Amino acid sequence: MKVALGQFAVQPDWHDNLVICSDLIEQAALGGADFLLLPESILAQDMTDPDIIPKTAQPIDGPFITHLLAVTKRYPKLTMAGCLPIPDGLNRFYNTLLVIKNGQIIAEYRKLHLYDAFSFQESRSITAGNSLPPLVEVAGFKLGLMICYDLRFPELARRLVLEGADGLILPASWLKGPGKESHWDILVKARALENTCYMIATGECGARNIGNSMVVDPLGVAIVRAGEEPALIFATLEHSRIEHARSVLPVLHNRRFLPPKFI
Repeated sequence: MKVALGQFAVQPDWHDNLVICSDLIEQAALGGADFLLLPESILAQDMTDPDIIPKTAQPIDGPFITHLLAVTKRYPKLTMAGCLPIPDGLNRFYNTLLVIKNGQIIAEYRKLHLYDAFSFQESRSITAGNSLPPLVEVAGFKLGLMICYDLRFPELARRLVLEGADGLILPASWLKGPGKESHWDILVKARALENTCYMIATGECGARNIGNSMVVDPLGVAIVRAGEEPALIFATLEHSRIEHARSVLPVLHNRRFLPPKFI
């Protein structure tokens, strides 16, 4: 499977972000990608406005998602995923990862772990989901869904891999700060290595975020990686690499604990 990771600095105006996302979809498709992962919060971001989410959030049938669905119809081979706040009509907003193919939403996941850490409070505007993320199949690979802060909870990644995930996708808006780039690097690689699976992690870049999108293979090797600027990068995932990793490092077979229960 060929994957593409499109990182960019999300703008306050959703119209600008729609143009960027549409262009990344086209470039990924023309580059032969089977799957494109965009960052977290692709609808709108403004570091000077703490109320940007309630001001800009759109429903599933709003113009932003409707246009993305239409764009994907032009490239039926490509599956894409992006994350944005979606209201539920009850004055609540869910940080939602949508997986789209050929004009249809084929999976969605509401973020379980809200980023109330390092002096940030995501729960101020976002409600936590209460359902485990699904697996989606793309080009013969099963992918588990995660979002940003979920990366710090290894039990979620392990649960998805035990359910059959060959890889984990993670859109993120990883904030800058002391040690934060190191955290990102360590955790993305650790989730891949400890589960002998691929990690596909796309980070927002810009004034407050680190970028650093990467694909890490099942033995913890970053096979492709972006810097801090907008970029579209590609990588090829191979079943043979997963099989090799799980033969030389059989951690899934050697484990002594039952899968964690979801509370």
